[in-house]
Amino acid sequence: MKKLLKGEAASVLQGLLGAFGSPMGLYGLDGELILGRCPVEPSSAFPVVVENRILGWVRGSGGIRSTAGLIGFLTEKELEKRALAEETLHKYKEINLLYRMGRRISSRLNLPEVAALVLDEARKTIRATGGSVMLLNEDKGVLDIVVGMGKEYDRKPALGPGTGIAGHVLVSRCPEIVNRAAEDPRYRPGAACIESLMCAPLISNDRVIGVINLSHREPVEYTAADLSLLTALASQAATAIENALLHERRLQQERIRGNLERYVGRQVVDLIMGAGGELSLVSENRHIAILFSDIRDFSGTCERLEAEAVVGYLNTYFTAMVEEIFRSRGTVNKFVGDMIVALFGAPMWMEDSEKAAVHAAVHMQQRIQTLEEPWIQEHFRTGMGISAGSVVVGNIGSPSHMDYTAIGDEVNVASRLQAAARGDQILVSRHVYESAADTFEFRPVGSIRVKGRQAPVETYEVLYEAEP
Repeated sequence: MKKLLKGEAASVLQGLLGAFGSPMGLYGLDGELILGRCPVEPSSAFPVVVENRILGWVRGSGGIRSTAGLIGFLTEKELEKRALAEETLHKYKEINLLYRMGRRISSRLNLPEVAALVLDEARKTIRATGGSVMLLNEDKGVLDIVVGMGKEYDRKPALGPGTGIAGHVLVSRCPEIVNRAAEDPRYRPGAACIESLMCAPLISNDRVIGVINLSHREPVEYTAADLSLLTALASQAATAIENALLHERRLQQERIRGNLERYVGRQVVDLIMGAGGELSLVSENRHIAILFSDIRDFSGTCERLEAEAVVGYLNTYFTAMVEEIFRSRGTVNKFVGDMIVALFGAPMWMEDSEKAAVHAAVHMQQRIQTLEEPWIQEHFRTGMGISAGSVVVGNIGSPSHMDYTAIGDEVNVASRLQAAARGDQILVSRHVYESAADTFEFRPVGSIRVKGRQAPVETYEVLYEAEP
């Protein structure tokens, strides 16, 4: 009562209590006189009731009932004014907090940086000695601490959904105040213990992605107003964190795309990136075409050159050859010295793999004669071999190192055809000839014996013009 009835309200009540002929006084629950005068004659007492609670007594010999009612009314209005002032202050703090945080994180997409800024703004407004932002790692099923401030988050045990206070908040989606943390059976201490904490879920697009914690090593009484601020902060922070996560995924996809584009063309990369489970890199039998290309007498041709010059010419040559392979939707399987091995129909299935391989071979041969390096045009003569059929493709190797490659008889056939080809010549197996005869011109060149095969390989040469 004494704290509430100050200033103007106290002056009004003082005049009211003195308006009666006999002394009248307002007393607190402890019996202390707050306003008015002590009655000298025998007096009665009537309680001052506010919101069903007795806050004091009016003592006197007359008019005490109406006076107590008026004092209760004025006290209730003062409480309403104070509640309104507190609510206004809370809204101001909330708006100011969200404005500051929004301005600081609007242009940031680095996840740890965003999380650290969120915690920093929270601790500026709410009393805390530590805090953390924890995100759900769906692969591991645990909450990962993205940023932790304070020793209490060092050596923090891993928490999963439903484990620890943070895990329970993640599952319930309801923010919590725990002002006696050590007494809560869910509490899992880190390197240092805490006394009080608040935890709120991070919800983005109706999906809980993690939690934010604020804690204090000393006993403090966190209030509903404090939790309201933290919840408002968590709502805005969740959007910023989700944006940072999307940015990280985008960068990862770009890195994957960049690595893939070193081996396959952009069209194939687009198919791989959007395969949606259709693409498989496990070992499997598949019908593909295999192309081998090798420069004739490369060692003898280049022995007169410095190593740097040889590397430069090779890089120019390989760049052009790979471009042509990619244009025909092929995949560069490997480089072995100056030899190129390309696959058509793996890892993405291709209906006309034989035609695509012949198309690539013809344009590779023609491309050599259009390179801006005269030395390459004069000295690089490539022999090529193409075969097609069922082979095993996939990740093949040891647990410590694996390659995506092709294994099978047709791979050996393509290699033998390449070895038998002269410079500028493209040799293909009968199956390739039959599959591509309606598109390209061929001539039979006889049969070739292939190691490991009893029957010879019927061979055809692709006829093409030297320049496109």
